[in-house]
Amino acid sequence: MNTHEIINQLDSNSLVFKNLLSGVPEKLIHRKPSGSHWSLLEIVCHLYDEEKEDFRPRLAKIIAGDHNWDLIDPQDWVLSRKYSEKDFDSVLKDFLYERSVSVEWLKSLDVNFRNLKVTQPVFGEFSAIKMLSEWLAHDLLHIRQILKLKFDFLNESLQPDAVSYAGKW
Repeated sequence: MNTHEIINQLDSNSLVFKNLLSGVPEKLIHRKPSGSHWSLLEIVCHLYDEEKEDFRPRLAKIIAGDHNWDLIDPQDWVLSRKYSEKDFDSVLKDFLYERSVSVEWLKSLDVNFRNLKVTQPVFGEFSAIKMLSEWLAHDLLHIRQILKLKFDFLNESLQPDAVSYAGKW
């Protein structure tokens, strides 16, 4: 994919997230499948924090030639930032706003993403196009995660007549 396609996909994913996460039943918002898996609320909080504290600022640092990235700990944020106590609709709104800021900023850039690179102490050589691609991959991974949570919720709500006719996950 080229830069413009990735940016357009990030933009389109705003609608995907909005549609997937609007009108979700309260039971599903807080449902945790098992162990260390995240609830929808925790996923949305994570998306919001990653948008404003990871992908956009780190891409800006690559563009500026700065290899000093702030340390982040997204796994720890789930507990330290008390994701499970947040208001789902507010965080979703905040995430979608931050995404619009990101897309507007990305579209305003006039740079060659493939030629901009830094050598980062933790991750090694990292190009702007790689960060942009990782950003999109992050979206896709969480879209898949959200869909799985919703599928499992539907399936469990139908017990003992679990979903089977439509196909297996």
